[in-house]
Amino acid sequence: MMSSEKDAYIAINENNGCRVRTLLISCVTVFNNAFQLYTSMLAKRIIPCLDVRDGRVVKGINFEGLRDAGSILEQARFYNNELADELVFLDISASLESRKTTLEEVLKVSGEVFIPLTVGGGISSVERAREVFLHGADKVSVNTAAVNDPVLISRIAEKYGSQAVVVAIDIKKNGDDYLVYTHSGKNPTCYEALEWAHKVQELGAGEILLTSMDRDGTKEGYDNDILSRVSTSVHIPVIASGGAGNLEHLYDGFTKGHADAALAASIFHFRQHSILEAKEYLRERGIPVRI
Repeated sequence: MMSSEKDAYIAINENNGCRVRTLLISCVTVFNNAFQLYTSMLAKRIIPCLDVRDGRVVKGINFEGLRDAGSILEQARFYNNELADELVFLDISASLESRKTTLEEVLKVSGEVFIPLTVGGGISSVERAREVFLHGADKVSVNTAAVNDPVLISRIAEKYGSQAVVVAIDIKKNGDDYLVYTHSGKNPTCYEALEWAHKVQELGAGEILLTSMDRDGTKEGYDNDILSRVSTSVHIPVIASGGAGNLEHLYDGFTKGHADAALAASIFHFRQHSILEAKEYLRERGIPVRI
């Protein structure tokens, strides 16, 4: 082989080698990104909830006996700094009082947090959902309006995507069944929990927020029986709610209830535990969380 041909041969192989190395680096980068996304999807979420009434955060027991739990903005700032995965803002008397969620409060909260914000209460139309999104919400939570007009779920999902629609399901045990309630737990419906969960999934809901009215505020732990039955029968994420009183309850919600996320209020609002403390407790016991 002549010198010029040899040089050309070497140059071609070096060029091919660079391409191979570049391809390998690209493949590794894609794999790492995919792995991070996969593990992120597996991570269980800890979500504090701001039940709001008359401009203040409140907390009750079984949806009754509300007591003050602090300033909306102070609690929002606290959870933003506490490594909460998301924040839920529920205007709990909006549907009961036949009014809309106060957008000014939503705007103030959205300006204080840099984590996903879900807003619920009095959202009864696509236009109202639009207003809530424009004021900083990442997701909307529908409950009473969805029971009254189930197609509302589809209309919001079609316009903004299923990932932006959370259907809140408030349930109370009635014999062997769990009935769905509306209007902040005041009005029973004809729907059984599993039946309604399947229906909202079919209509395009991206998540279910399942609240046990029997356990709400009792600190006795989630109702893992119905939680597990719902979580394992639908393919969309289910958020456990109602009853968390200690860190073990969060763990049980994930392991026994098979929830994708755990919502809690009392243990965080009154500083019984911190979000970071909860996540470290869970991670030490093999539950994947973001820290």
